[in-house]
Order: sequence, then C-alpha cells, then structure tokens
Amino acid sequence: MNSDTLHQDKTIATLIHLSVFTKYFIPFGNFIIPMVLWLTRKEKDFVDQHGRNAINFQISLFLYIILLVCLGIAGIIFLGAKLSLERPFIISEEQVHLENFSQAMPFLILVSTFGVLILGLFILEVYAVISASLKASEGKLYKYPLTINFISPAATGNHQSNHQSENEQFNNTQNQTL
Repeated sequence: MNSDTLHQDKTIATLIHLSVFTKYFIPFGNFIIPMVLWLTRKEKDFVDQHGRNAINFQISLFLYIILLVCLGIAGIIFLGAKLSLERPFIISEEQVHLENFSQAMPFLILVSTFGVLILGLFILEVYAVISASLKASEGKLYKYPLTINFISPAATGNHQSNHQSENEQFNNTQNQTL
C-alpha cells in the first residue's frame, strides 16, 4: 500500500468520525453522512473498521438517549399521577396543585438527574468523536466507549463467502456418498 492511498484512507476515516457533527445541521446527519463516506471506501480495511465503529457508536448513543427520555417521561408520569390506594386514578387540579416546595422536589430531582445523564452522553460523544478523529488521522484504530456492535465485522462480504464454501463442501460430501 503506497503512502498516498494510506493518506487518503486516514483522511476518509477522519472525515467519517467528524461527519457525525452534521446532526446539528441536518436531521439524522450523524447516520447518513458517515454511512455514505464509509460505503464509498468500505473495501479498505482501515476505513471499514472506522466506519463501523462510528456508526455503531451513533446508533448506541441514539438508543441510550431514547431510553433515558422514555424513563424520564415514565418517571414524571408516575410522580405526577401520585398513585395511592385511597384515591382512584384520576388526574385533577387537586393532584397537580403544589402547596409547598417540598412537593416539587421529586420532580426536580428526577428532571435534574436525567438532564445530567443526557449532558454526560453529549460530553462523552464530543470527547469520543474528537479522540477517534485524532486516532484515525494518526493511522490508529479507536474503540468507542459504551458501544453496542450492531454492524459487526462478520456482516461484511467475507462472511458470505465462508458460508458459500461451507455449502459447497456439504454438497460435495453428499454427492460423494451417492
């Protein structure tokens, strides 16, 4: 591999990582732009690894944020309903009215806790993407934290050729026994 090709691969891998910030300008840009860049040079192993890592990290972050938002909404609904065995489950003015500040504390604690967790995910994303971009520009591989591997290396074309050869071997053994 010549140095010009290696330099192009480093540049594409760096752009894949940095392109996730397009989500602030284009809806779902953090999925679309890295995917397009990754698929243009997927046959190169270095670009393939960085592309898979970046997309897996973005999918993982998206799921974590969805989970946090759903848990936060469920917690607010649970606290807002003030379920008790003495009264029926009816939302009325009496249940929403706050007489003193101590009644609002569970809401404030819940909202601030989930706010801090979402802010933590945002800071983690910025730090991890910048770190991955720097590692890609140096020609090194970066493993994102908290990543679920949705797109694994086994999902590439090499895996399909292995299945094909196994099927051919199975067919050959059947033909030999007949």
